[in-house]
Parts: sequence; structure tokens; C-alpha cells
Amino acid sequence: MENKKVLIVDDQNGIRILLMEVFSSEGYTTFQAPNGKLALEIVRNESPDLVLLDMKIPGMDGLEILKHVKAINKDIKVIMMTAYGELDMIKEATDHGALMHFTKPFDIDEMRLAVNMQLRSGESGGWYAVGS
Repeated sequence: MENKKVLIVDDQNGIRILLMEVFSSEGYTTFQAPNGKLALEIVRNESPDLVLLDMKIPGMDGLEILKHVKAINKDIKVIMMTAYGELDMIKEATDHGALMHFTKPFDIDEMRLAVNMQLRSGESGGWYAVGS
């Protein structure tokens, strides 16, 4: 299996470090960006399989970044993260191709499970049940 790439986009350094540690230990190649400009540069140069994208980022917000990511490569999977319960923004993100969202503070195990399901679903030929 070729190594899957995960890009973490969040202006909070602590969250980027935590997520990078978690997904590196899962065997993914991880990249991080504190802003939209760097995130889009990484998307163009590295073509990540999945982007974990914070909704609220100074400068270019998550929705704007999401639209640019999908314009560069519509097959990149995007999971949104938000500290706000803004249903209209979440709905708009979904309309623009985000797969799901996590509200901060999120459960890191749920996030790991969601990312693994998105990135490994193609290998087993479909979805699989978790639990009994």
C-alpha cells in the first residue's frame, strides 16, 4: 500500500502537533499548515489524500480553503473541524464537498477512526462495521 498523506490545517499549533503525532503513528505521511496560503501550496505540491481543515482560520477561512482544495483536486477528502456550532457554515462546507465535521474539543479516537475509515475504505473494497 502506498503511504497515504494527511494535511492538517489549523491556526492552533497544539492541535496541529497533536493530530500530526496521532496520524504519523497510524502510518500516514503528515503535513501541517497554520494558514490557507501554505495549505494550498502543500495541496498543489504534495496532493494529500485527506485534509483536516479548521473552519476558523485568520486570513482565508475554512470554507474558502475548502473551495480552493476542491478546485485543485476534487478527489481530496476533507474533514472540517470547528469550535463553533454554526450549522449554516457546516452545511455550506458539506455542499462544497466536506465529508463530515468535528466540533472542538473533539474525541481524538473518533477522529482517528473517521480518518482511517476514509483512507482505508478503498483497500477492503468497502465499508466495514466497527464494534459488535
